[in-house]
Amino acid sequence: MKNKIMICVTQQKSCENLIREGFELIKDDNDELFVIHVVKKDWRYFSEMKESDALEYLFDVSKQYNAELIIKKSDLIEETLAKFIEDNKITKVVMGESLENEKQQNMINRLKKKNKTPIKWEIIKRK
Repeated sequence: MKNKIMICVTQQKSCENLIREGFELIKDDNDELFVIHVVKKDWRYFSEMKESDALEYLFDVSKQYNAELIIKKSDLIEETLAKFIEDNKITKVVMGESLENEKQQNMINRLKKKNKTPIKWEIIKRK
């Protein structure tokens, strides 16, 4: 079965660790790797870096791991990610662990609630 792995990244430079972890889940040449970042419409793509530098960095890291980079703007972040999972027949989702104590604030829990597709979750602990 073909693996289609979606890696959810944020504006942090540590996203390279997530991309590497997702890359290690690839079993053969038919597997696909997607790196996705969804940002609210009125927000900058990457808050801590210059936009052009951040996009170039993310593009370069994705390319290094043969991943397709997807950048989306939406106020409905969880819905956008869930739709991407469904539309692209994603089989695994890679996310970094949340530091939020409240389930409502935890992006992983919110996405799991919105997602209706059976997938495997890979939650990567911070190093």
